Amino acid sequence: MANRKQVHTTYNKSSKQWRNKTAGKQKAASLHRTKAAAVKAGRQMAINKGAEHKIHKMNNQISESNSYGNDPREIKG
Repeated sequence: MANRKQVHTTYNKSSKQWRNKTAGKQKAASLHRTKAAAVKAGRQMAINKGAEHKIHKMNNQISESNSYGNDPREIKG
């Protein structure tokens, strides 16, 4: 889904900071010194937007994904 709202928590090697970015935006919404602080802020952003929160490792692989929006169940039962 190309138009799905997402918040990404990633590590920026050049600035040595964790950042939260909304999908499709170039500029970071927030910068943090620790991953825990960035995850907390990113979670709150995703809850407020009804979006999906993707948490990345330092090597940019997704380690966790949480959905806070409308997430209809696709399987029966």
